[in-house]
Amino acid sequence: MQPHAIHWIAAALFGIALIHTFAARLFERLSHRYPRHAGLLHLLGEVEVVFGFWAIVLVVAMALISGGTEALAYAESRNYTEPLFVFVVMVIAASSPVLRTVIAAIDAMARRMPLPTPLATAWLGLAAVPLLGSLITEPAAMTIAALMLAPQIFRPAVPERVKYFALGVLFVNVSIGGTLTSYAAPPVLMVAATWQWDSAFMLATFGWKAAIAVLVNATVCAALLRRHLLPAPDATASRVPAVPMAVVAVHLALLAGVVLFAHHPVVFLALFLMFLGYTQAYDKHQSPLIIKEALLVGFFLAGLVVLGGMQQWWLQPIVSGLQPLALFAGALGLTAITDNAALTYLGSLIEGMSDPAKYMLVAGAVAGGGLTVIANAPNPAGVALLKGGFEDGSIGAGGLLVGALLPTAVAAAAFLLL
Repeated sequence: MQPHAIHWIAAALFGIALIHTFAARLFERLSHRYPRHAGLLHLLGEVEVVFGFWAIVLVVAMALISGGTEALAYAESRNYTEPLFVFVVMVIAASSPVLRTVIAAIDAMARRMPLPTPLATAWLGLAAVPLLGSLITEPAAMTIAALMLAPQIFRPAVPERVKYFALGVLFVNVSIGGTLTSYAAPPVLMVAATWQWDSAFMLATFGWKAAIAVLVNATVCAALLRRHLLPAPDATASRVPAVPMAVVAVHLALLAGVVLFAHHPVVFLALFLMFLGYTQAYDKHQSPLIIKEALLVGFFLAGLVVLGGMQQWWLQPIVSGLQPLALFAGALGLTAITDNAALTYLGSLIEGMSDPAKYMLVAGAVAGGGLTVIANAPNPAGVALLKGGFEDGSIGAGGLLVGALLPTAVAAAAFLLL
């Protein structure tokens, strides 16, 4: 494809957005130093705002260069199903009946393990919940794990380096933990139908290797955290009224329906409206819904869809020109600067791709899914829910990158050597 001026502008804006994600924490610090402009600086310091903001700049630039009609046509041509789904599944998965049910199940399992209960709870949150993402989808697993682990691990009293390592483990484990099935991980979903990869194939080819890496990462992280852990909130505490089983069943049924129809926004948005109505009807069993956080994450992902849609002209030649082992390394690196689902989608467009090359592309894409905020679709959800426990109330992109290096290496070794 011959790049035009707008393609170069889009690539430049994409690069600026990447730099902005690494500088977001600087804007947060500047907001405290210059209170007169604190509002604007705080807005620019919100990682979830970055790609949506620069996507708007891109659409405005397209309107000035090519005309408003073309700019609007491009914006409307993009597929926003994934941002909408992540928004909906975050809100439902974080609802009190769902979250308390999962925490109660994790607590029951933790008490039966031959470990101190706080340590067992943390280990299960970093291992079992990400693997559960293969059933309930990765965004739902990220939401549940983040809310469950936040008061136990991601709090100001825990050293920053330890929190960043735990965050890296969580992000990597969620990215690879969804590979046990063919529908839960966005980068797998992009190629499953084209390459005829079903859930049995994913479990036999990727899933068991990913499970081993998840367990290793969680074990190392839990060992490092053992001196800093607090007991997780007890969902069955007597001071908290029990949620009727009928309410829990409705919430779980609506969550299951949203997951089942994840690729049909008309259906899952209708279920979401039913969910909102139900929470109003039984508000005494609810906690405040995370509408704001979920909307910010949806805005981030929608911006990535708009900006990423103009990067095919330089990304696809790189992907198509690499041999399998180099493709693994290239996918691992490129995932850090572009969404891994977009990367595998580009791979699915290449005709005559060998089976080893397909494996290496997907393995590299999911292994690198924890390196940056944009590397995997659920990551912005984790950032939105956990940033309050970090210094300045924000998560530094550099800290996340360093924290994710070791768990990424474990995941890469599992896919390459096992």
